Amino acid sequence: MAELWELNALDLAAVIRNGEASAGDAVESCIKRIDAVNGEVNAVTVVYADEARAAAVAADAKQAAGGDLGPLHGVPLGVKENIDVQGWPTTWGVPAFAEAFAPQDAPIVAQLREAGAIPVAATNLPDFALRWHTDSSLRGATRNPWAEGRTAGGSSGGSAAALATGMVPLALGNDLGGSLRVPAQFCGVSSVRPSHGRIARASSTMRGELPISFQLMYVEGPMARSPGDLRAALASCCGFDARDPWWVPAPLEEPAGDLPTIAVSTNPGGMGVNPQVADGVRKAADALADAGYPLEEADPPDIGEALQTWQRLLFNEVRVMMFETIEQLSMPDAPNSLKLCEPFVPALNQEGLVRAFAERTRLFRDWLEFFQRYPLLLGPVSTEPPFSLGADLESTGRSKQMMDSMRLVVAVNLMGLPVSVVPAGVAEGLPQAVQVIGPPFSEARCLQAGAAIDAALGAITPIDPR
Repeated sequence: MAELWELNALDLAAVIRNGEASAGDAVESCIKRIDAVNGEVNAVTVVYADEARAAAVAADAKQAAGGDLGPLHGVPLGVKENIDVQGWPTTWGVPAFAEAFAPQDAPIVAQLREAGAIPVAATNLPDFALRWHTDSSLRGATRNPWAEGRTAGGSSGGSAAALATGMVPLALGNDLGGSLRVPAQFCGVSSVRPSHGRIARASSTMRGELPISFQLMYVEGPMARSPGDLRAALASCCGFDARDPWWVPAPLEEPAGDLPTIAVSTNPGGMGVNPQVADGVRKAADALADAGYPLEEADPPDIGEALQTWQRLLFNEVRVMMFETIEQLSMPDAPNSLKLCEPFVPALNQEGLVRAFAERTRLFRDWLEFFQRYPLLLGPVSTEPPFSLGADLESTGRSKQMMDSMRLVVAVNLMGLPVSVVPAGVAEGLPQAVQVIGPPFSEARCLQAGAAIDAALGAITPIDPR
């Protein structure tokens, strides 16, 4: 049998349930794996070994007593350091919050605990989670396990790299502009960005309220090494929590009927795509065709306008509500990466901001009409492979190229759509991945298509970074 750390979450849960291993064995296997490889990638920031071992003892006692076991019973969990875990600091990657200990779990953590998962370790993120490269002034940089000199992505780069190297079988991240999906592509793992309102979100360590664009576009979600694990995790953590007024009681329904027609967009908006990325999309499309999905080449509407609207809303609210704090509490790279974008994201007055929010509604309507014809959309994540280290600090021109490469990523955030990300192979020594995007609350259908890709092309992790 494979080492326990090599198993996917559901396979590990089955081994524990069948008595072939214990929750304690699973926790110890992951802790040993972290000890062995984390020094190569710096994905895990703190291992809460004593706490995890105590939870595993309780889990094994529950099983021995014949108690009801959750679908993720005994599965070790990594949690990004901007998601509250009771008794752990919610650091947001900066020294100023190094002792911001959470008095209670975030909803997603609490619900996964109820499903049997055991938080084992915290994972790294960039300062304030606002870069596509994971480098923390508190914890240092996370390295891509596939290639020295390339980024692991951000802002959930720690979770992605930990999954890719076998340190945990399940991890958590969040997504305002691709932070669940970009690291999944760059590290070769899977993730699901849930619909806005699907997973309750709340923080007991954050003061005040987020800007309205964050409230509309920021979500938390699971990362794993297979779409099946994502489906089980999502079903376990999308329940009600009174702390989130945006939560929607939408059932996670299994797809029924004929397989839907999928629009394939290899080069969204015709703005350019790297051949390595385009090859991954074509491989995924072939896998879906072989699985019986009808496919058509088609672009969703107004990709360029969606990118610009996301930029205008997000950057202007950051300027007004957050930039001074970011500049005071972060290392210089974090605010400097934002400053390089200022020339192509103009400041908006009150009228401009109101009009941008209205434009969001128009774009959302057009995309919903597109989904009437094509219930799913297959496309790239970033249209570039993993960036070279420091790419987002080079120049305004390079920053704009990076923003353009994320156009299909941030369009999804603008409209709060669900997405499944799945690897599509390896080319030129780097992972490939695709997004399967659907209309609101179609996560099950997105994951079903992702599972068809995964079944045909196979997982590409865990790998050894040494």
